[in-house]
Amino acid sequence: MEATIALRLPRDAASVPVIRQTLDGTLRSLGVMPTIRDDIELMLSEACANVIKHATPSDDYTVSAGVYNDRCVIRVIDTGAGFDPHQVREPTPGSEHGRGLQIMRALADDIRFTHRRERGTIVSLEKRLRFVEAPSPTERP
Repeated sequence: MEATIALRLPRDAASVPVIRQTLDGTLRSLGVMPTIRDDIELMLSEACANVIKHATPSDDYTVSAGVYNDRCVIRVIDTGAGFDPHQVREPTPGSEHGRGLQIMRALADDIRFTHRRERGTIVSLEKRLRFVEAPSPTERP
């Protein structure tokens, strides 16, 4: 099974629910387990929030997502100044901000950052999918 979506979005907080709902609806229709969909939604939200907050002077960004058999691959691409993830400092224990990269790393099975100096950053997230088991024909009412 293979399914892909791609959206070019304005760099605005109102764009995040659009891509989240679009991807979640696709994953739900494919039978992906709710807990996996929740992880993907949070990873995606954090990646998009980082673009919205930090990808200046860009006006838009692109999100592409694909389901390839048992994997979901998400790419969040900004065209701002870009950043080097190795130079991002870990937040202090009491900090209210700065945990997005930690959250993405904790939830993704694989995460990669492609820093394109003065042309933005590509965040690639992968998550292994698990599917809800359909009831057998003898279990159906």
